[in-house]
Amino acid sequence: MAKTGCLLLLLSLLYIISLVTAAGIADTRFIRSSCKSTTYPALCVQSLSAYAPSIQQSPRQLAVTALSVSLSRAQSAKSFVTKLRKFRNLKHREYGAIADCLDEMGDTVDRLSKSVQELNHMGRAKGQDFLWHMSNVETWVKSSVRAQVVNVAQVTSNALSLINKFAGKH
Repeated sequence: MAKTGCLLLLLSLLYIISLVTAAGIADTRFIRSSCKSTTYPALCVQSLSAYAPSIQQSPRQLAVTALSVSLSRAQSAKSFVTKLRKFRNLKHREYGAIADCLDEMGDTVDRLSKSVQELNHMGRAKGQDFLWHMSNVETWVKSSVRAQVVNVAQVTSNALSLINKFAGKH
């Protein structure tokens, strides 16, 4: 009897694992399919696949996650550039370039933070209210693309594409 109970438990666990795996594959397919419309599809898939369980099949969650990844990359880039200021023997011109870059990175982080907040707070806005929120997000994200760091610009471009795709469904 104990062997039968153990076997049933094992089969139940295998069934649950197969359901979770199937859902994960579908979620990853959703990300791959959505990323095809972006400027940098391979980077899009690579940067978002780890979040497939929380994104599931939600265009809104995909857009929020893409924007959050952009914010994280921008914060990392800003941190890196901040460390560059500490190098010794920088010429005045080099220090000025780093300072300008830091200003740009700071603006990027601020705009992306506002965009993430806007998407998170818009809930189920509809009609003109939805368009107003999306306009804010799109404006802030477009401004962020001016950043000098290529990877941040690419990930942000992907986020904007996914946001627009999400907005197009409403």
